[in-house]
Amino acid sequence: MEDSLLRGLIPDVIGVLVRRGAGFAAAEDAVQDALVEAVRGWPGNPPRDPKGWMVTVAWRKFLDAARADASRRHRELRVEGEPPPGPGIEADDTLRLYFLCAHPSLTPASAVALTLRAVGGLTTRQIARAYLVPEATMAQRISRAKRTVSGVRLDRPGDVATVLRVLYLVFNEGYSGDVDLAAEAIRLTRRLAAGTGHEEAAGLLALMLLHHARRPARTGPGGRLIPLAEQDRGLWNTRLIAEGVDVLQAALARDRLGEFQVQAAIAALHADARTVEETDWVQIVEWYDELVRLTGSPVARLNRAVAVGEADGPRAGLAALAALDPALPRYPAVAAYLHERDGDPATAARLYTEAARSASSLQERDHLTRQAARLNARLRQG
Repeated sequence: MEDSLLRGLIPDVIGVLVRRGAGFAAAEDAVQDALVEAVRGWPGNPPRDPKGWMVTVAWRKFLDAARADASRRHRELRVEGEPPPGPGIEADDTLRLYFLCAHPSLTPASAVALTLRAVGGLTTRQIARAYLVPEATMAQRISRAKRTVSGVRLDRPGDVATVLRVLYLVFNEGYSGDVDLAAEAIRLTRRLAAGTGHEEAAGLLALMLLHHARRPARTGPGGRLIPLAEQDRGLWNTRLIAEGVDVLQAALARDRLGEFQVQAAIAALHADARTVEETDWVQIVEWYDELVRLTGSPVARLNRAVAVGEADGPRAGLAALAALDPALPRYPAVAAYLHERDGDPATAARLYTEAARSASSLQERDHLTRQAARLNARLRQG
């Protein structure tokens, strides 16, 4: 019995129970109880219909718990019998669960944790290790999230955009502990894209695939961060790049452009260049113009300034940067890079040092500190 098979069943079965009237927390508990029975019994006697078996057993677990719960008896829960064995799984059940776990009433951190637990099928311990927090802390976070959504009725279509942002948060956590969250996010987004046919779900999937393809080249010995321009492109995963481009082209053909499709198009242009010198920076600037138009995001404007600096020279990049708020994350790092390219190593070294102090990760801080040290050493020699 493969762990991936069981994990793949979890969101389907929770979705069925929720649709049949179970509260979210009760449904999730019932499915976990059914999983225990599956782990015990399936290796020696696997069912012919795993989904149907899980639905039947989980529903029975839910009914048993409901009957035993004295605090709920006033609701006169009456059951005329149990649903017959069989899949009982409709196409929208998993989608309902995606929408429920990404409900606007949840904080982003809670939505991510609940999605990994209920849709991803990860254990609380695995999620805690991935986020480098104590298991008890993560258990409390998930418990609060389940209580928050237990009374939510999904009688209207959910917001795909909110689900996509939650999945993107999962992807950006990358890898830590014993769970590869980037790979998990790709798996969940692939399923969402297949279930909805939504062009932005496809756009996010393409973006994830294209970014993930570069992962083997992103770090060097000791976990040292390697920037895009210095990466060994021979290490990039060409299979993932090809899949990402195919998914993106199919999404773009529907002519309903969204921000994830635009970001994927930028990533595809980077992936298409055999060397950094061959990068089509002019077209990348054009795509950033689209992204700014769609989102108005200051971060998109910051990245656009870098692209302008590559396409039209560092002075043009600095001019684009001057219109932005210096308090933006990564602003000092971008300014340092452009000043160095413009022949001002002293200003660049100072800005790299400033950027290192506010870096969001140890890897990034180490990289920026090394950049400052490199320029300071050159200034002392010159």
